[in-house]
Amino acid sequence: MKMRRFGKGYWKTFGEGIQREWVITNGIGGYAGSSIIGAHTRKHNGLLIASLHAPVERVMVLSKINEELKVGNQTYSFATNQRPGGNNEEGQKYLQSFTYQYMPEYTYYAQGVFVKKTIAMEHGKNTVAIGYDIMGGSEEATLTLVPLFNYRDHHERSERAELKFSTTNSRDTITLVPEANKNIAIRFYVSDGDIKKRDDIFDVDMELQTEISTGMTCIENNYTPYEINIKIKPGECKKVSVVCTIEQGKIPKRAFDIIYAEQIRCEELEEKSGVQSDFAKTLVHAADQFITKRESTGGKTVLAGLPWFTDWGRDTMIALQGLTLMTKRYEDCQEILKSFAKYVKKGLVPNMFPDEGLEPLYNTVDASMWYFYAVQKYLEYTGKEEDYQFIRREIYPKLREIIVYYIKGTHFSIGMDKDYLIHAGDGLDQVTWMDVRVDDWVVTPRHGKPVEISALWYNALNVMYDLATRFGDKDKDSFKDLAQKVKESFCEKFWNEEKQCLYDVVDDDGNDDKIRPNQIWAVSLPYTMLSREQEKAIVDTVVSKLYATYGLRSLSPEDGEYKGIYAGKLHDRDAAYHQGTAWGFPLGGFITAYLKVYGDTEEGRRYAKQLLAPMEDHLMDGCIGTIAEIFDGDEPNISRGCYGQAWSVGEVLRAYVEGGFDKE
Repeated sequence: MKMRRFGKGYWKTFGEGIQREWVITNGIGGYAGSSIIGAHTRKHNGLLIASLHAPVERVMVLSKINEELKVGNQTYSFATNQRPGGNNEEGQKYLQSFTYQYMPEYTYYAQGVFVKKTIAMEHGKNTVAIGYDIMGGSEEATLTLVPLFNYRDHHERSERAELKFSTTNSRDTITLVPEANKNIAIRFYVSDGDIKKRDDIFDVDMELQTEISTGMTCIENNYTPYEINIKIKPGECKKVSVVCTIEQGKIPKRAFDIIYAEQIRCEELEEKSGVQSDFAKTLVHAADQFITKRESTGGKTVLAGLPWFTDWGRDTMIALQGLTLMTKRYEDCQEILKSFAKYVKKGLVPNMFPDEGLEPLYNTVDASMWYFYAVQKYLEYTGKEEDYQFIRREIYPKLREIIVYYIKGTHFSIGMDKDYLIHAGDGLDQVTWMDVRVDDWVVTPRHGKPVEISALWYNALNVMYDLATRFGDKDKDSFKDLAQKVKESFCEKFWNEEKQCLYDVVDDDGNDDKIRPNQIWAVSLPYTMLSREQEKAIVDTVVSKLYATYGLRSLSPEDGEYKGIYAGKLHDRDAAYHQGTAWGFPLGGFITAYLKVYGDTEEGRRYAKQLLAPMEDHLMDGCIGTIAEIFDGDEPNISRGCYGQAWSVGEVLRAYVEGGFDKE
């Protein structure tokens, strides 16, 4: 994965500098992130957001470190903070470059002194390492570090009165015990410098621009009881290690050891994947950011999105192929499939995964259907006898259970109708991925028989027939016969001759002819039902009506309910979420579908590759090195929502590798 470098041209103004962000993770739900100039823009920015119960209970521990360099009589503040009234601290003036290759690196320069700051998280630990590599100038200098501590839920913000800690310090360590949780100790270790108590123990009124833009509470406050003063002799080169942790026991490794270990780990993941292009290598690294341990199951799971989502069943099953199979993390894939199998209930895979002592939520019709696809792709990429035996032993009984309950009916009005298609949803229940509800307002009511569910149902029945045949199941022919009936009914009811595409939902009360991306999976899945001419017509419709540079619009711009900008307060954003906003993850199915119907020619492959090409640019925008959840449907298709989304990364990587573009 190449190093992505940004220079002063990216932060000519403070406002330009906060438009790009970065994130790193620790494999247990914790993370760190900020803007490329170091100014926080959201409540979820910080140097150590720890996970107390992997991958949940995430708390802000170390917000940031403000640096100040004194050379002779001159003082240079590297701090970048937005303040009310435009009184910003603009330390980016001294920032020469920001680079990102596995981890962020800031390089500052002032009056002959270079200060390079590298940030990494220790994998599997709630520990962040900040390494300062300093090259002195011709005069003696002092670098002052002011750590901003906190203890709050990562979704919240802190009032000054809430910042209560008992604090102590030794020669090289600051220890804080938050009053809100006396069971943990925050330890901040520094290898050089004098730790000194500060008179001004609070940093107040940090303004967060993203929160302002989304109508949220935007003022943050932090606790600053100490500063560290580091002397730099003329011409001296010095490495200073800073480590902040909530782990018990002795202080962990030095910062530069953690940084080096993380670099090696990331390089090994790249090598293991076998991908060749920088684009695919970057997505291999992005994929790793979502794979995490779950303490309640003892296995691996997938964070749906960064920085705020935890693990969701639907998102996991869609993202899994790209995150684990394209990266050759087959054991992780097996572990995740097994973890979710434990919680299948009445044929439903959990929508929201359980925490200890809590019941899972099962309000999804598609997670169980995508589970079949995940099993199908797992066996396609592994395919050894022991892999089939794993499926037979651990997974196949759950697949049978899903089929049985989808036939006879289960919760949320999910069940097979007399036409053999799956009906789902009723009243206020939103059980497809287009699931926004605002109080009693169901924004995208798709009650009835959604097109992608019927397509997935047909695919699932064929997967079941294949497995039943291999495992000698006496019921195997029943799955094949039912699949044929589904096909006949689907082809009769879903084709919209007038619009040359598929209805989005069919129901006894009438068919929904809104043009949405859900129909693309009726072309892209391994088992499909339509003629080649119909598949081409669907792909052509999606290209002309829904393709929007970085994804597919959730609704055609020609529709009267289309909303092309996802912005403003939560109500306004919810109204646009599935009503025109472009989503990154359907792009994967779309590319697969396009190659299926047009990929047998050189022109078709070139066109498909061009459809994907803007994603390479996106890796330098938004959150560096990953793919956002959503984008405006209107040009210029600005990224919105989660700045990194598992199914966006997974599906683009899958389509890119399976399409053969990685080796071109």
